[in-house]
Amino acid sequence: MQGCTIALALLFCCLRLAAQAPSAQEIQKLADAQRWSDIVHLLEPRHSRSADFDFYYGSALAHLERWSDAERALQSGRRLAPADPRFPIELAGIAFRQKNYPKAARRLRQAIKLAPRDTYANDFLATTYFLEGNLEAALKYWNRIQKPEVGEIRAEPEPRVSPALLDHAFAFAPASTLRLQDFLTTDARMRSLGIFPQYHFDLRARDDGKFDLQFRASERSGFGESKWAALFLFLRELPFQGVDPEFYNLHRQAINFVSMFRWDAQKRRVYAQFSAPFQHSARYRYAFVTDLRNENWVLRNSFTGQSPALASLNLRHETIAFDLSSTSSDRLLWSAGAEVSHRDFRSVIPGSVLTPQMLSAGYQLKQQVTSSVPVWRLPERRFTVRAAASSQAARLWSQHDEAFEKLTGSLASRWLPQAEGDDYETQQQFRAGKTFGQTPFDELFMLGLERDNDLPMRAHIGTRDGRKGSAPLGRDYFLASWETDKNLYGNGIMTVKLGPFLDVGKITDPSTALGSQKWLWDTGAQLKLRVFGSVVAFSYGKDLRSGNNAFYVTLLQ
Repeated sequence: MQGCTIALALLFCCLRLAAQAPSAQEIQKLADAQRWSDIVHLLEPRHSRSADFDFYYGSALAHLERWSDAERALQSGRRLAPADPRFPIELAGIAFRQKNYPKAARRLRQAIKLAPRDTYANDFLATTYFLEGNLEAALKYWNRIQKPEVGEIRAEPEPRVSPALLDHAFAFAPASTLRLQDFLTTDARMRSLGIFPQYHFDLRARDDGKFDLQFRASERSGFGESKWAALFLFLRELPFQGVDPEFYNLHRQAINFVSMFRWDAQKRRVYAQFSAPFQHSARYRYAFVTDLRNENWVLRNSFTGQSPALASLNLRHETIAFDLSSTSSDRLLWSAGAEVSHRDFRSVIPGSVLTPQMLSAGYQLKQQVTSSVPVWRLPERRFTVRAAASSQAARLWSQHDEAFEKLTGSLASRWLPQAEGDDYETQQQFRAGKTFGQTPFDELFMLGLERDNDLPMRAHIGTRDGRKGSAPLGRDYFLASWETDKNLYGNGIMTVKLGPFLDVGKITDPSTALGSQKWLWDTGAQLKLRVFGSVVAFSYGKDLRSGNNAFYVTLLQ
């Protein structure tokens, strides 16, 4: 009898509690009325809640700024309903209100995996990236919901370049949706104009829900942005016995003249390039190039220590070239051109290295094509991978007509690990080249540091006593480079970066006297100084095979 009494009492208590328990509809009404304290008062005493009640309870706590309690309640509900996107969205809201934008973005990405078409989640994530300063990632998610709409496009300060040409550089127009692909194409066109060493795009929100886009840039016009910039650009090659006469934005049409005059007795050179938009369009650009060289070469196995001369010569080479490049879309950047050149060799001591075919002199006609495409882009991580390829086919009229082909390819990645800015930056690049046919001596690839070479192994200097020939030469190569940079100082005019690097390469040739024979491993540190848009790199490299040390100064751009 006593047992029955206890059972009846327990049943009565359960029925009473059930009668007192709020329904989901009641909680929903309280939430619609924003009565957050009432929701907490009703749900807080409950030791066991459904996923829906955990959601309402956690949301109410968040509105009352009880962040830790709200986090626990929402995480509890998430464990009960792991496929419900409401929980990561609400958890992202907590992180967002605490200005922890990376955490908010991470939770919103989890929500979008569960509900890819959720308008609120995509808009919320885009806004989070926008506030972080990651415009590319913001556009990626805004574009999913047909946003953002651009109201006006402004340039501040007003550039000197023709407004019509600048307008053609923009792949989007006012009163339209700003697409990520159009933004990337615009970025490529701005770089191709060659007059903006630094620029930035800013979106500014308006009260009507639209955005104004502001283009901010430092601009090269005439001999430079200022007399100090002009003086620096002209004299930056002076320590290397050279000067760089340059003139930009002629007639306000992004018509540029870039040249270099070097009087170094061992490697004289006169280079000039005239470039301009094709038919006043920012989509295409043409260039005429003249390059005259007179160089003394002494081939050695090393730039230091006991390394006897294997061969020597004097090379004279004259080139006239034309090139047409396209930036119609960032999905495919290409250029095509042709060049006519003449070479001859004097004071030749061939040794066992130089063959008659390598010393073929005379006129040469070459056609070249290059292309570049994006392979992988993760705006959320600020990570990009881009591939490029080029082909050079040439015919040389010498004692016997000869032809050769040079094929090169590259795969380059760039990663900015922080949400905005470039305080840290990591770059990696893989490059390879192969030659077919009879290749003249000056068309061989070189792995090493030399002012006229673009395949640096940063512990192998390509000159000794001022003469070229101390870095490995050959017909085929592979080069992998990795470097990371950390900003040390910046004041708007000058930026200083420092970081380590690693170069791994090998170059081969049918001649056993050329090439690297083994894989080369170079490591060290590099200091980059950016002044007026020009970068000077001071590097220290160590050859891990020979132990040689190399100190070098390079003008990167």
